Amino acid sequence: MSFKESALREPLIEGNKTYKDVTEDICGPTDGAPGKEWWILFVISVALLMYGAFCVTWFVYFGIGTWGSNKTVGWAWDITNFVWWIGIGHAGTLISAILLLFRQKWRTGVNRAAEAMTIFAVMCAGMFPVLHMGRVWMGFFILPYPNTRGPLWPNFVSPLLWDVFAISTYFSVSLMFWYTGLIPDIATLRDRAKSAFRKKFYGVLSFGWTGSAKHWQRHEALSLVLAGLSTPLVLSVHTIVSFDFATSVIPGWHTTIFPPYFVAGAIFSGFAMVLTLMIMTRRILHLEEYITMSHIDSMNRVITLTGSIVGVAYLTELFTAWYSGSLYEQYAFANRALGPYWWSYWGMMFCNVVSPQLFWSGKIRRSIFWTFFLSVVVNIGMWFERFVIIVTSLHRDYLPSSWTMYSPTWVEVGFYLGTFGLFFTLYLLFAKFFPVIAVAEIKSVLKTAGENPARTAELKAIQEKANQVDGVAVA
Repeated sequence: MSFKESALREPLIEGNKTYKDVTEDICGPTDGAPGKEWWILFVISVALLMYGAFCVTWFVYFGIGTWGSNKTVGWAWDITNFVWWIGIGHAGTLISAILLLFRQKWRTGVNRAAEAMTIFAVMCAGMFPVLHMGRVWMGFFILPYPNTRGPLWPNFVSPLLWDVFAISTYFSVSLMFWYTGLIPDIATLRDRAKSAFRKKFYGVLSFGWTGSAKHWQRHEALSLVLAGLSTPLVLSVHTIVSFDFATSVIPGWHTTIFPPYFVAGAIFSGFAMVLTLMIMTRRILHLEEYITMSHIDSMNRVITLTGSIVGVAYLTELFTAWYSGSLYEQYAFANRALGPYWWSYWGMMFCNVVSPQLFWSGKIRRSIFWTFFLSVVVNIGMWFERFVIIVTSLHRDYLPSSWTMYSPTWVEVGFYLGTFGLFFTLYLLFAKFFPVIAVAEIKSVLKTAGENPARTAELKAIQEKANQVDGVAVA
């Protein structure tokens, strides 16, 4: 008779931490002046933000002609970056909502920063379609308010209008979910604040939280409700974004695989950005014992899975184009791979399909350097994907006489860099004034998922005893 040994689960919180240690380690960075590394990143981010604001002002004053878009390529850099930022904003809700509903404890180390990343990424994404209108001051046309112009919305059948519904709903629910989780930790900051201003500031934001049983009961109930609302939004938002393309008749866009393909790609790029941020955060704020290799390993497994799904979607697109028998569909994909923008297609294939397969190696999956490097590579590849879908499908249409090339202007590039400045400025301010890890949730799993020498020794003794049952040692 033999038994299979069950391996001990790796602790999600390293070190023999107490509740006080958790509070001090995570809330400590919010006290006092930030370090030199924080200031360097903050100055760079603000500089990018200011340059982006200048480019937006230039664009609004001189008009959409300052962009490189032309008669044939009407969608280009702006919509590419819009879809890219929306994709990045997906991982936060996935980690927060779906993993909460499935009671996955490893989410506790990364969910707070991922939720904040969602809010900031959606803010960056929302700027592109608004400015793409050209006449920014006419943006109120997309808002649902009673008017005397006739229909409530001038063009209800436009997929871009659906984006307004989906993204505004997604942003609102994600914001409530993020802030609801923050309230107990803001109350902790209030209680340990030394200055009257900080105590007042955090006191207002904590909404009178006292940590009573009734408060916790309502907090947990609200978290589950918001998680239930958020879960379908993870699938719906990027599905609706994919309808911007799939409901058209342009070769390369008109395909039913776009919704699941876009959702998988969004989770793929979102998890990569979370890893990029978390690796920097754990280094700058010295949170290596809370954002552990176990967290990084779990997230890399998700990237491997979603990267493989994206690779299958690419091959399915190629097969569908060939099987359709349509010369226009076949040419659209041949032009992507062999046309003037071939570099973006093959960059997309390498970054999104080949590079994630390196995570099948446990050593690479648990390497800080390789994880950071490949997370950046994945997001570069996902930008290439959006560029391939949009620009290479438009620059050569049915009429060869209208074929043209597209290249971005300095205004477009500056606008894109400005969104990076906005994103990292907001994230750095969040990391300075609020806990980047959910203190209350870490404490809730400390006894079961933390490193406890006595418990570890006890479990090992039980395993060794089980291995000797009937005198048979189990390998």
